[in-house]
Amino acid sequence: MTGLGAAAFDGVVRAHTDRMYRVALRLCGDPAEAEDIVQDAWIAAWRGRASFRGDSAVSTWLYRVVTNTAMAHLRRRRPTVPLDGVPEPADDRPSPEAWALLGERAAAVHRAIAALEPSQRVPLVLRELEGMTYEEVAAVLELSVPVLHKRLHRARAALLVKLRELR
Repeated sequence: MTGLGAAAFDGVVRAHTDRMYRVALRLCGDPAEAEDIVQDAWIAAWRGRASFRGDSAVSTWLYRVVTNTAMAHLRRRRPTVPLDGVPEPADDRPSPEAWALLGERAAAVHRAIAALEPSQRVPLVLRELEGMTYEEVAAVLELSVPVLHKRLHRARAALLVKLRELR
């Protein structure tokens, strides 16, 4: 299969926009910027749809497009640390005190991830937060699996350092 026709592309947009937004948000930390990234990524995907050869899954190709777009956005701005609010607890959730502690821990992890270098943050987000396999992440980032393992090792070590700094 070479390229994606307009009808096929419409189906791809419907199926993958939420995942692309989630990746963009985790990489940039800002909902408004994540929306811009996804919009720019879809424009890039539309323009490059004829070059999609089907050598990899459409999702892998789209992860690569949104990751590259997010990285370009991150290079153009000064690094910021997102200060996400804690979501409202539901009835079946822990006590307010326990929920506050969980929220503080989650916010600390998100701040630590946001403080990582993009070369460490991207593979960590794709592997640990998006749940992609090593092979999928390596394909998205166009790396060999051994190189990805090294980057993830460095990212995890750097994340531990950042978490200790935030205590």
